[in-house]
Amino acid sequence: MSLRHRAEALGVDAAAAFARPLPTPGLRRLGAALGSLVGWAGIRARVARDNLARSFPERSNPEREAILAEHYRELGRVFLEYTQLPRLASAPEVEVVGETPGIEHLHGVIGKGAILMTGHFSSFELLAARLARLNPVDVVVRTQRNQEVDARIARLRADAGLGTLRAEAEIRRILEALRRGRWIALVADQDAGRNGSFIPFLGRPASTTLGPARIALAARVPIVMGFPTRRHDGRLDLEVEPPMLGDPARGEDAALDLTRRHVERLEFWVRRYPAMWFWLHRRWKTRPPLAV
Repeated sequence: MSLRHRAEALGVDAAAAFARPLPTPGLRRLGAALGSLVGWAGIRARVARDNLARSFPERSNPEREAILAEHYRELGRVFLEYTQLPRLASAPEVEVVGETPGIEHLHGVIGKGAILMTGHFSSFELLAARLARLNPVDVVVRTQRNQEVDARIARLRADAGLGTLRAEAEIRRILEALRRGRWIALVADQDAGRNGSFIPFLGRPASTTLGPARIALAARVPIVMGFPTRRHDGRLDLEVEPPMLGDPARGEDAALDLTRRHVERLEFWVRRYPAMWFWLHRRWKTRPPLAV
């Protein structure tokens, strides 16, 4: 293991140990301060500013800078919340969650397979862990390069009541879990490379995986989208949208249509709460091929 990876793992351990005795409001305040420090250091700020400028050309530079500053604070909150995932997953509802409009859409699929989809949006895994109290939830994730950090994250998820499925090689297990009535939680808002389909997102074509739509169609289950947003008191609201269904008989056309629909919903929420989405990722890294 490289020194860098060991240092990252020790940093996660130190943050978790420091945050453990803090009450939840103090945890969030410290996280916001930590995020502001990361923003001050300019970590991936060039990527974030470019993404914001291209996505919101109609906004002034001070407006975009305010979004980015709040985004860094939110990243800090999310990070420290994640180090305490098992505690917050089982904490009293009033301590963690505010309002949950649309939760009835999830009540309608309890005991049935469903794909729970969001974006890299606020503390999305914390709310997935909270939802695991309604119905068993498996999260689909990619293995981290840092194996020690990956192992720590896997322990946190397991202790919070979440199952973990690896995106790289577990499609069969995902389908089996859906058939058993489990919910599969995933995100599909990162650059999918040359294997993705180019879907309009925030004014530009973005390489997007059709995987979630294909799985939903193959298993004949709905995609249920939900979006966490941060309240002024630090707690999270969760808005759940009506289930999306596709027609398996239409094949790849159905997968493309379903993908466009969930990307459109993500764009709606990013425009509504821009500081909640992960701007530090090179979402538009892969460009569409030139037309001949």
